[in-house]
Order: sequence, then structure tokens, then C-alpha cells
Amino acid sequence: QVQLVESGGGLVQAGGSLRLSCGVSGRTIGDYNMAWFRQAAGEEREFVGTISRSGFSTTYADSVKGRFTISRDYAKNTVYLQMYNLEAEDTAVYYCAACTRPYPRRSRDDYDYWGQGTQVTVSS
Repeated sequence: QVQLVESGGGLVQAGGSLRLSCGVSGRTIGDYNMAWFRQAAGEEREFVGTISRSGFSTTYADSVKGRFTISRDYAKNTVYLQMYNLEAEDTAVYYCAACTRPYPRRSRDDYDYWGQGTQVTVSS
């Protein structure tokens, strides 16, 4: 059974940075395309970005492109979301997800495994 556990969320001022981590157990991250989604209060869960199995390709939502970076560390079996220049609109619960379908996938319905989420709050 694959388990994903996010960490690294917190409170940060607008313009600041934060790095989220997603530790994976049960399988190697090389078996999956990994993604980050987020869900603000009262909103639908939305795609943030995804990274291919190889780690060579990444795809981002327009709202975060140029500010967020996804990477993966195979030795630690962990995926990261580095966030720069945070805005109040980035406030949400951030979720890590994994899927085996061909890269890239933007729909939450394509992802098989999810973490429990970590809260990111950006104060303006």
C-alpha cells in the first residue's frame, strides 16, 4: 500500500518562500508521476504542478508558473514543492498525489494516491 505524507506547511508573509515535502512509503517514487494540488476554503481542489517519473519533465498551472518548482529525490523517496514569492491567493491546503497514467495529468481524477494535506497560509 502506497502512503504519501506531506509536511512543511505553515504561516508565511506575502513575498516569502516555503518548501513542502511529500514522503512516499510502500513503493518507490520512480513508479509514479507525482503532482501537487491545492484546495482553498470553499473552493475546488486545483492542479498546481506535476513531475514525470524520470524527473526530467515538469508542468505547472499558469497561476504558479515561474514561482513554484517541483523536484524529486529518489534516495529519500520524496517529492518537493518549492514555493517562492508567495501571495495571499496561494493560501490553501496542499496535497501530494501519485498516478501511473501517462504524464502529464492535470485532473485530480487521474490520481490514485493522495496524502492528507498540509496547510499553507500566506498573510498579506
